[in-house]
Formats: sequence, C-alpha cells, structure tokens
Amino acid sequence: MRNTDLERILINMSDAGCSDEDIERVRRMHEAGHDGEILRCLRRCRCDLMDELRRSQRKVDCMDYLIRAAENDF
Repeated sequence: MRNTDLERILINMSDAGCSDEDIERVRRMHEAGHDGEILRCLRRCRCDLMDELRRSQRKVDCMDYLIRAAENDF
C-alpha cells in the first residue's frame, strides 16, 4: 500500500469516528508491513460503529414510545 493510500484511509477513519487509538494502530501496522491486518482492524472498527448505531437506535425508539404515549395522554 502506498503512503498516499494510507493517509486517505486514516483520514476516512477519522471522518467515520474511529478512535485515535485505532487510527494509530493502523498506522503502526502499515509501518510494520502488516497491511493484511489493516482490513481486520477496519472491520472491527465498523462493528464498533454498528454497535453504537444500534444503541442510538434503541434510544430513538424509546423517545418515539414516549412521544406516542404523551400524545395519547394530552
């Protein structure tokens, strides 16, 4: 992988909300020549983001329930 490709990956990871630790981990993997491990790290980051999305969705669902309940009571 070229360094320009790595920089684009790191910028996109930041834009996606990946942690600074994960971004630095990917940089170290590349520097150590473990580019094959980068994909695994990216997939784990995606899973973390999906977990966060699901937690947020549950909160929105709770708010929707409260709004419907309040509409019926007023």
